[in-house]
Amino acid sequence: MNRSLCLSALLGWLSLASAETPLSVSEKDFLTELPVVLSVSRLPQRLDETPGAVTVIDRDMIRLSGARDVADLMRLVPGFQSSMAFERIAPQASYHGGFGSYSNRLQVLVDGRSAYSSYFIGSIEPGLQTVALEDIERIEVLRGSNSAAYGARAFLGVINIVTRDSADTLGTQASLSVGENGIRDGRASLGWGAVNATFRLGLDRRSDAGLLGSNGHNQLDRVNFRADVRLNPRDDLQLRSGGLVLNAGKGVPDNVDDLARDTRYGTGYLQLDWRRTLNEDEDIALSYSHVQESYQDSFPYSLLALGIDGSLAIDASGRARNDTVSLQHSWRQGSRLRLVWGGELRREQSISRPAYNTDAALVTDFSRLFGNLEWRPARDLVLNAGAMAERSSASGNTVAPRLMLNWHVADGQTLRVGSSRAYRPPSTYEQFADVRYFWNGQLLKVGTLASGQVQAESVLARELGYLGVFPALRLNLDVRVFHEQIGGFLRQLNATQPRDYANVDNFSQQGIEYQLKWQPWQGAQFLLTQAMVHSSLINGDLRSDTGLALAAPRLANTLTYFQKLPGNLDLSLMHQDSGTVTLQGAGRFDQVAITRTDLRLAAPLHWNQQRGELALVIQNLGSPYPDFAPAFAFGRRAFMTLRLQN
Repeated sequence: MNRSLCLSALLGWLSLASAETPLSVSEKDFLTELPVVLSVSRLPQRLDETPGAVTVIDRDMIRLSGARDVADLMRLVPGFQSSMAFERIAPQASYHGGFGSYSNRLQVLVDGRSAYSSYFIGSIEPGLQTVALEDIERIEVLRGSNSAAYGARAFLGVINIVTRDSADTLGTQASLSVGENGIRDGRASLGWGAVNATFRLGLDRRSDAGLLGSNGHNQLDRVNFRADVRLNPRDDLQLRSGGLVLNAGKGVPDNVDDLARDTRYGTGYLQLDWRRTLNEDEDIALSYSHVQESYQDSFPYSLLALGIDGSLAIDASGRARNDTVSLQHSWRQGSRLRLVWGGELRREQSISRPAYNTDAALVTDFSRLFGNLEWRPARDLVLNAGAMAERSSASGNTVAPRLMLNWHVADGQTLRVGSSRAYRPPSTYEQFADVRYFWNGQLLKVGTLASGQVQAESVLARELGYLGVFPALRLNLDVRVFHEQIGGFLRQLNATQPRDYANVDNFSQQGIEYQLKWQPWQGAQFLLTQAMVHSSLINGDLRSDTGLALAAPRLANTLTYFQKLPGNLDLSLMHQDSGTVTLQGAGRFDQVAITRTDLRLAAPLHWNQQRGELALVIQNLGSPYPDFAPAFAFGRRAFMTLRLQN
């Protein structure tokens, strides 16, 4: 209560301070045109014409938030939950529920390239860490299923990270962050080139001591390169490559089942995109990407409880790679009809004797054919119809359709209604896991043995949306009412020995979420997001066995306030309240509510041709709150950041 009163008093003082300067602005100074998004249907579309609800986090919002990675930024998106733990791989985010230790029911794209981990059951954690925040132009988050455009992993939504064009980052840039909890972040970037070819090379490090109570000493090192080449007036070529190495501490001292240890994760990627403009209404695009992963994680397990004077190695090490090639064709006929269609081939390979009891590569091939039609039957109506036919060599064929109608009821007022169906095929581990423990050549136990008798999960999503722009009130409002019916929910059966995977539960999630942007006076902006989610069991043992009924909080909201102060200072305040939720790395009884308040104050720096910024960030002004598991907590973190640009 005291904290709320202090925040209210501070906001009131700032509003009075800002009001001291007479304003002479029109409504247009507060609200700009709706942004164009790229990732929903594979066609560039205005925000009020996309087949789904989209949150756009632009470069200014990223900077003002004070976040250190993309996972933390997802707290700005209604319906999302974030964890800052490195206990599985890296900080993660989930939508409408974590459903376990890995977030593997979302698709992460980095400049259109799938960046989920095929080794870690489709987890998005490494993908969220691919590039430094300073290299990001914007993040487009589709809240809702999008398998119609991107296939299996876009089960509940898509996070598309769009990096900055290298032509916009010429010269040198550097930043340094130092603060509590061992925060030591640094970045250096160099951009160069000419009119038809520009390049960027960036190096950065993110390091800290992790969550309170954890074995945290986490260091993430990244390198990223981008080239944008105009071959001729018709052809554009983009080359991206890079990688990261994450050294992280995991486990708990004196816990024989999860001993404190050091782990190492590495991944590298290469992406090549070619686009040819055939004419003013038609183009084709060809893309190829290669990604490889490696993971090292092992610790000794004492056998004294079994009467054996010795130990065996608990090992989760392995490696993976995937290759993807896609071709798409975009075509337009006048102002009423647009079409994009194409195909994709993807191969995923995983190699891990500890996980699969073989040194052979386990291979899954995907073949995909997709298309999306945008049709305007009338001036105020936009119909999006799309589908993806997908074949998995491991789990068979699926077809994921989507139909969405957008009606521009009046200027700035749009209603959206539609439905989609999506599928998530089992991962390699969920189908073929074979974890055995040996000591001196003797088999002691089979921990996990997947029978392979699993099918793809399915979701039938129905939604009603509203997007309103109110210039007179200086306000934008985006509302999504949803009903998601999930069938064949796939999870591990911990009660069986050895453990297996099965399609156990059928349940539904329904609710409402919205995001509101309000600019009450010059230099100020409020962002309010709220999600109300209710889960209902259809059949299975969702509630009694795993507690997944509270995988998403019943009510969660985030209020963010940005203010430009005298002297061109920037102030940011972000307050998050989350109702009771099951922690992602915990059991069914480990459910907590989360409250967090962040503050950022920054001053610009200018001298000669150089410019920069000095910022103070304090994350979690209040008490530590549990994160990932009850033994770990996110405490206060205060740090200073210096940015320089030439």
